[in-house]
Amino acid sequence: MKKILIIILSIIITSCNNEVNTDEKNFTFSTWTSAEKNFNKKDWEKKLNYYDSLGISEILVSGSPEILKNIISLANKKKIKVHGWMWTLNRPGDTIANKNPDWYAVNKNGDNSLDYRAYVDYYQWLSPFHPEARSHIINNAKKLMEVKGLASVHLDYVRFPDVILGADLQPKYKIIQKTEMPEYDFGYHPFAREEFKKIFNKDPIEFENPELSTEWRQFRLNAITSLVNEIITVAHSKNKKVTAAVFPFPEMSRQMVRQAWNDWNLDQAYPMLYQNFYRENINWIGFATKQGFNDVDFPIISGLYSPALRDPKDLKKAILISKKNGAKGISIFTADGLTKEQQAVFVELSKSLKE
Repeated sequence: MKKILIIILSIIITSCNNEVNTDEKNFTFSTWTSAEKNFNKKDWEKKLNYYDSLGISEILVSGSPEILKNIISLANKKKIKVHGWMWTLNRPGDTIANKNPDWYAVNKNGDNSLDYRAYVDYYQWLSPFHPEARSHIINNAKKLMEVKGLASVHLDYVRFPDVILGADLQPKYKIIQKTEMPEYDFGYHPFAREEFKKIFNKDPIEFENPELSTEWRQFRLNAITSLVNEIITVAHSKNKKVTAAVFPFPEMSRQMVRQAWNDWNLDQAYPMLYQNFYRENINWIGFATKQGFNDVDFPIISGLYSPALRDPKDLKKAILISKKNGAKGISIFTADGLTKEQQAVFVELSKSLKE
């Protein structure tokens, strides 16, 4: 009997060790990057060589479907996966949407996001409550789904505008946000108000303290979730994956930008753990990673912000603490401007974590 127990225990231990080794080898290094409107083969060969030298095996690229096709043909030679990075609800300069002002999100003051641009000029948010706006967004995603060899449709800005900015960003915009302020509190599109009234017999724009209504918050969370999951359903029917850049962890995301990404049917999430935005330390990256890991049943990649990790010791710690707390990899914003010292950390860890 003892021999049988020892054999069983040995098998379990071996199996667990094999799982750990597999996870080690699958730890990925990736980066967000943008493509120019015109494809330049030499420039992209140079960029891909640079990424490859750092151990980066996946890139999230903002660019047209045609540009992505050209990049993929070069990236395949380096065994680098290409994701199509898509700005989802924030659509600055969208010529189709601009012709339809009623598609845009509305704040509690009744301001339209095309006319009133919270924080920065490029904040031009469509409403997830407008059916035509939703169709437009889904069609944008479908165009990326048609790109052969694309690793995923990578959704970004798939939320409402920030109702609360990170502590370190508020002074930058000369704002003090101690409460949810009406000019930054979006989701009051006439269609949303009408639908909410049908259910609850209340108009949310009349709420004196809308942040206290869990129903109103959940109603807006559901609008984003249903849009994302609709995109995912279409993508999966075409054998395409969907990933997303999201706020640090679900509870924080709900409060700051009405984003419940633990309710999404994603293939992978990239929480943006930019600790300096929130005046937090490197250990906070580990906390946020673990919280996300515990809240979802799909893999997460820790998003790191290179300007806040100038010290190579901080960068190394951020990568290792992400891995320790359950991340399948890290993505840097962005590898294009790394210092030589930061590059050395990538070279070292991309090798050691895969050995």
